[in-house]
Amino acid sequence: MQPEVCIEISNLSKKYHKADHFSLDKINLTLNAGDKFGILGPNGAGKTTLISIICGIIPATSGEVLYQFPENIKQQIGFVPQDYAFYPQLTPIQNMEYFGALYNLSKKETQARIDYLLPILGLEGVRNKKINSFSGGMKRRVNLGIGIIHTPSILLLDEPTVGVDVQSKHAIMQLLNELNDGGTTVIYTSHHLAEAEEFCNTIALIDHGKLVANDSTKLLLEKHNAVDLQSLFIQLTGTEYRDV
Repeated sequence: MQPEVCIEISNLSKKYHKADHFSLDKINLTLNAGDKFGILGPNGAGKTTLISIICGIIPATSGEVLYQFPENIKQQIGFVPQDYAFYPQLTPIQNMEYFGALYNLSKKETQARIDYLLPILGLEGVRNKKINSFSGGMKRRVNLGIGIIHTPSILLLDEPTVGVDVQSKHAIMQLLNELNDGGTTVIYTSHHLAEAEEFCNTIALIDHGKLVANDSTKLLLEKHNAVDLQSLFIQLTGTEYRDV
């Protein structure tokens, strides 16, 4: 049985204004429903640009992104950026109420999601405290809660565990696995290659804006005779510094 395609990316390119080079250069990818899809690459490879185009945050220079659900795309997509995307002077509840309203959730629907998510995210005890007093790990978990408040079909995450403690990382990855088990397609970038190897069933590796490898994690390791994802990464992208 063929997997159901949820996003088809065709000849996607992006060149920023006044830039000398393309940030993305004719990227072609097929993302299947139910995937745990890792977009990996060195600093400046184009990972965040690709995710931002898929989310509709920035336009492509050329090419297209075709969705399984052409109508109401933004309602179907959740996005958790690397930078914090909430109001730090507000509480977790106030932030979730605000973003729930942006997604046209009713007050009843938003409250039900808040009551469900806060205990899972370990935030029940601080639900009425201002986020600016939170640790980095707690802020990451608030970021994730906001990104899934509307129960998206596709969840995109840009470095969701960067700079967090071991407990927060475990909680975040466990929740992502549970969401995926429930049918959510997860598209994820990270520099934590061991984490990505354990989590992702499919990998796209990009470098200098070009797609250099794309297949199931298992098949990529076998094809390149790599013992782990880190050795594959070095093999395909080199060892030079990427100071961007």
